[in-house]
Amino acid sequence: MLESQKIRAIAPEMDPLRMGMGWKLEDLAKPQVLVESTAGDSHPGSAHLLELAGRVVTAVNESGGKGARYFATDICDGMAQGHDGINYSLASRDTICSLIEIHAKATTFDAGVFLSSCDKAVPAHLMAIGRLNIPSIVVCGGVMDAGPDLLTLEQIGMYSAMQKRGEITEEKLSYYKQHACPSCGACSFMGTASTMQIMAEALGLALPGSALLPSTSEDLQNMAAQAGKQAVELVRLGLRSCDMVTMKSFENAIMVHAAISGSANSLIHIPAIAREFGIGLDAEIFDRMHRGAHYLLDIRPSGRWPAQYFCAAGGLPRVMEEIKGSLHLDVMTVTGKTLGENLEDLKKQGYYEKCDAYLKKLGIKRSDVIRSFDNPIGADGTMAVLKGNLAPGGAVIKHSAAPKEMFNAILRARPFDSEEAAIDAVLNRRIKPGDAVIIRYEGPKGSGMPEMFYTSEAISSDPELAKTIALITDGRFSGASRGPAIGHVSPEAARGGPIALLEEGDLIELDIPGRILRIAGINGKPMEDSEIDKVLAERRKAWTPPASKYTRGILKVFTENAAAPMNGAYMD
Repeated sequence: MLESQKIRAIAPEMDPLRMGMGWKLEDLAKPQVLVESTAGDSHPGSAHLLELAGRVVTAVNESGGKGARYFATDICDGMAQGHDGINYSLASRDTICSLIEIHAKATTFDAGVFLSSCDKAVPAHLMAIGRLNIPSIVVCGGVMDAGPDLLTLEQIGMYSAMQKRGEITEEKLSYYKQHACPSCGACSFMGTASTMQIMAEALGLALPGSALLPSTSEDLQNMAAQAGKQAVELVRLGLRSCDMVTMKSFENAIMVHAAISGSANSLIHIPAIAREFGIGLDAEIFDRMHRGAHYLLDIRPSGRWPAQYFCAAGGLPRVMEEIKGSLHLDVMTVTGKTLGENLEDLKKQGYYEKCDAYLKKLGIKRSDVIRSFDNPIGADGTMAVLKGNLAPGGAVIKHSAAPKEMFNAILRARPFDSEEAAIDAVLNRRIKPGDAVIIRYEGPKGSGMPEMFYTSEAISSDPELAKTIALITDGRFSGASRGPAIGHVSPEAARGGPIALLEEGDLIELDIPGRILRIAGINGKPMEDSEIDKVLAERRKAWTPPASKYTRGILKVFTENAAAPMNGAYMD
């Protein structure tokens, strides 16, 4: 018996309440499908999802099920950027996941279709899918087009910093702001939104070729309808999410992450998602699997092209074909077939010929966007986990976006207890070549782990600083961040990590190939580790844990209960 029917037999009020919504008597006995979306007027990534949810419901109903729309609207990191709103960003992921749990468990459904596009919504949905363990399928909300001259939103932070330094006019900045987001969909670069759409497909939870479809295309509308139909089929197959997604699935996703130079935020989201599937995984697996991995995707912010070109070049299936030798092709997916079978089916269906027709209109070649395995952009992955006496629990750097000049460096510590203080120092040129800008008390326990996007953009857009300083924080970065940006420093300052004990002029050693991030000296003087340990021990005696910033609300709950960033920064 279907789970929904078991509950229906127990709760006599269920039938009349559903019929009060207009359900017919025959609908009550059908497979009940939760159609969960982040639809809302919150940002371009969610504004178009209501129509897609309608397509899903229609397809579910036509396939013999009964679809029910539920909503947990997400926020936009871009709109939250630069003010205290960004502190709510990571907390929103876990809150959306928990609200979906409430939706699904309070009523009971036989399957779920999950529609989302962006930074916290897609990982929230993937976490919820693992937690619910019902037949589930993801519909990715696609990607927006680029603006004039391939303008994309991640460039706005750079242009804003340039305007503040007097390098471009206010009028020029206004033009860029007015043309950077020409449609709905995820922002058109390989930030966290685009990365997580690809991760959903890489885990086998979205239909093949569905990640980063143009948001305004009929292809996306058709994909939503196919997902609704397939959700009912998954009920018939009895294929639950935890039956499909295994450790092998996560290993596939991490290899894809290396190939696409995915967002550093994935190192928070993937462990949190794995946990909901009952799989132990931390950020260090990215370091191990990225070593020697081939980086193929020439998409911004690390590459040349907007993300709208990804599907035209063959999308995730083309990336997987190139790295096929590194993938587990026997993993199960939402098609009811294995990954290997899906890739073969796409070839037979003329998928790549259709993609090539799009590319021809753009006037570029497939290899301009997705390199071949034998001609990679890089051959040592894109992410590294650094450790040392500054980050005993680890820290994360996207080394594919860092200047080679900063791969080995000794830097002077310039500690700041908030991002606001740090960015003021950068923009007013109080930061000099050879400095390490330290932003602390911005981790999960400190302030909710906001992004340090504006500071990273102010540095990477400054020709003098971009190749001569590093930004080190217990907070995190936007998927659009470039430059020598090191985040997720663990333990964080609010937990008494060594980053809290740094003082002006301490020496910081950065060795990316050696995976080292350490305090190498005190007040400008190089010292042995044993000497440094004694100094830090004395400083710790004088250190006082800061009072929490939050006395009520969700950020109080999140900061009191968030796990370490290297484990997923989930609310435990």
